[in-house]
Amino acid sequence: MKYISTRGHPQKQSFSQVLLSGLAEDGGLMLPETLPKITDAELTAWRALPYHALAHAVLSKFVATDDIDSATLAGLTKATYTKEVFDTDEITPLRSIDGYAPGMQIQALSNGPTLAFKDMAMQLLGRLFEFELGRQNKTLNILGATSGDTGSAAEYAMRGRKGVNVFMLSPAGRMSAFQRAQMYSLQDANIHNIAVEGVFDDCQDIVKAVSNDLEFKRKHNIGTVNSINWGRISAQIVYYVRGYLAATTSNSQKVSFAVPSGNFGNILAGHIAREMGVPIDTLVLATNENNVLAEFFNTGVYRPRPSKKTFETSSPSMDISKASNFERFVFHLFNGDAERIASMWREVDQGRSFDVSQTPEFKGLRERFGIVAGTSTHADRLTTIREVYEKTGSLIDTHTADAVKVARTLVKPGVPMIALETALPVKFAETVKLAVGFEPPLSDAQQAMMALPQHVTQITPSVERVKAIVAAG
Repeated sequence: MKYISTRGHPQKQSFSQVLLSGLAEDGGLMLPETLPKITDAELTAWRALPYHALAHAVLSKFVATDDIDSATLAGLTKATYTKEVFDTDEITPLRSIDGYAPGMQIQALSNGPTLAFKDMAMQLLGRLFEFELGRQNKTLNILGATSGDTGSAAEYAMRGRKGVNVFMLSPAGRMSAFQRAQMYSLQDANIHNIAVEGVFDDCQDIVKAVSNDLEFKRKHNIGTVNSINWGRISAQIVYYVRGYLAATTSNSQKVSFAVPSGNFGNILAGHIAREMGVPIDTLVLATNENNVLAEFFNTGVYRPRPSKKTFETSSPSMDISKASNFERFVFHLFNGDAERIASMWREVDQGRSFDVSQTPEFKGLRERFGIVAGTSTHADRLTTIREVYEKTGSLIDTHTADAVKVARTLVKPGVPMIALETALPVKFAETVKLAVGFEPPLSDAQQAMMALPQHVTQITPSVERVKAIVAAG
């Protein structure tokens, strides 16, 4: 298993190289040279596996045994996916919201330490990083950008780990109070928070610019934990497989998934699971008012918005107008034509759009990849949260509400629709209260966290300032 750049750089890399490097040297994103397949016999055998063993089986498709041996990988997944970390042996249990929408279920992905789905991949990534860095006797400076949940998940996964320093950029004032407290209250010496006066896309642009400075990247050994990191995507594929197996009894059955989408990493994992052979009928892409991705899937025009036109919404982790992982999907859409992808993203990097609406690839997209897209608004979120609670007794967060709202009219008889949970409602308590009249209660530990002093460096958007902070350690 080797990995290639979406933009055609000739160097091929192993999983462990991709794990630590982030972007390719030509600015592209790394993908498997060919996607592995899951056989019917494997799916059947996997039905009996606990989550950690399923994770090992799926990840073994992407990790060569002469890179990370099977026993080591099995040990890492077993240490990661435990009841102690995720509060349940099932790790990602399903719960029905049939009373709201017949045939719809929610897959719980937010039982980890930061109460968000990002923990599902990040907890494993922390162990993988520590293993690989120890093996190479190296130190890694992780540079990341977050719209809310990636940052805390990364910091909780990396805090105190040997050989790892984390520099996390977030948009100043654009996260919920709970999200800010989770990140900024950490006291660990290897955690550094940087609040950028702007939006998530400004943070992400800085991370990409630093990563594209190859001399600085090599000198300071810069890596990333954003969803551009292939290690995260591969770990996220696992819960699509688990969701499918949990919702069915036979491989002849199909399921659909509804996915809140901002940076396209979560739904990309579903796309890859489907391409590998998981019987997925439809992937429902749900956006908030920042609906650049929905616009593309409905019109064929990809029109990233500048920072000043990115809306601040009540599902802030999706307040993204330039989706990094989308490049990986378009690479598959155009059958691995790296030259074409490089040309299209030169336009994107210059702040322009591209239109593929008249191409045969786009015209066949829905039938080939099963992706449909829709948009949810603040009013939709409030209504959905309230109705789901009134009809099922289940409380959901704002991002999960976006997925549930968009998917509700797309449920097909006999095909379970699984909405992927983004976070627990307590992370967005202010908006949840607007919908149902009360805030989800904080635990004693969460109340104590909210009261801790917060440590963050606030800057104007500046690549050079971020480089200086990383260099100073």
